[in-house]
Amino acid sequence: MQRRAYAPAAALAAAVLTTALAGCSGDSASGPGGDDSKPGQLGASASGGAPGKYHSLPEPCGYVSPATLRRMLPGAEDESEEEAERRYRGQATITYDTDRRVGCRWKLETPEGTRHLTVDFERVVSYQTDLSDEDRARQLYARLATAANIPAAASASPSTGTSPSAAASAGAKPQGGAGDRKQSAPVSGAPTPSSTAGSGTPGGSAGKGTDAELAPRVLDDLGDDAFVDDELATTGTGVHRDIKVVFRSSNVLVTITYDQWSTDKAHIPSSADLQGKAHALARELDAGHFGN
Repeated sequence: MQRRAYAPAAALAAAVLTTALAGCSGDSASGPGGDDSKPGQLGASASGGAPGKYHSLPEPCGYVSPATLRRMLPGAEDESEEEAERRYRGQATITYDTDRRVGCRWKLETPEGTRHLTVDFERVVSYQTDLSDEDRARQLYARLATAANIPAAASASPSTGTSPSAAASAGAKPQGGAGDRKQSAPVSGAPTPSSTAGSGTPGGSAGKGTDAELAPRVLDDLGDDAFVDDELATTGTGVHRDIKVVFRSSNVLVTITYDQWSTDKAHIPSSADLQGKAHALARELDAGHFGN
């Protein structure tokens, strides 16, 4: 009689327990992350910022064409083919993560002076859930432009992600492919007659010594944002001009540095020549779709 009295109570308790377990299982599957959720981690439904257009970077030393290298680093007439090949091979920049940053540098030494060329690619990845890779790259570009005191670019705030080139105009600059880009005044790879001897005077240690057309400025024909910087400096052994072209294409930042040192202080390296060649190289890299 006692066993018959307690059997219904045991069965009822088991049924209640089964229902409770089923209810907990159902709540877990329908919650954030579903079955993929892990303790201490965001569920699968929580997404970060939008990924950038580019997911890889090129091999930098082989990405610049030999013809371009010969124009930028002209060798001596009596130079052997073996010597030229060794110089144009370049030297890869040491980085800790070639998936995120790569670079290459070249050097030309002559009795009259030295030329250096460096190309750097940085693929930007945002780790903020509310900031895309491209927006993060736009912020980093703005900081570089502001640090270089590029006219009309310094007013753009890096914290807002505002494009410096957009801030330079009344409206927003189109962000898109080559068909959407405005064309800036053409910069030839050869020096113009008015600036063959260069600009500025070598009296100071450093300065922005260029005429109005070649002054540091925003460029409208490269990537999504771009600028060129130009500095002239003197040392006890000579004078040198340093050119820097920086442009952003989606989530990749490209920096080209190109300089010429002259042992003769009376011969000032030409802005038109150096800027023209650096600008042409930047357009070549931009047209090559350097990532995928």
